[in-house]
Amino acid sequence: MSNQTAQQIQQALIRRREVERRTALSRSRIYDLMAKGLFPKPIRLGEMTVAWVDSEIDAWIAARIADSRKAA
Repeated sequence: MSNQTAQQIQQALIRRREVERRTALSRSRIYDLMAKGLFPKPIRLGEMTVAWVDSEIDAWIAARIADSRKAA
């Protein structure tokens, strides 16, 4: 199995409540940041269902931590 295939297999999708829990952001704040281009956008799973790519949320969290450490 190639590295790219292994990476694709390891990716997971998470729903909004999990995104809220992991980021400590409210639903409205998540959508506000997305509108400003400052938060990962979800992918559409169905007509009324979306989910976020787990690794993109992890990267966003890591970037917030790194930014806060630089400012300190």
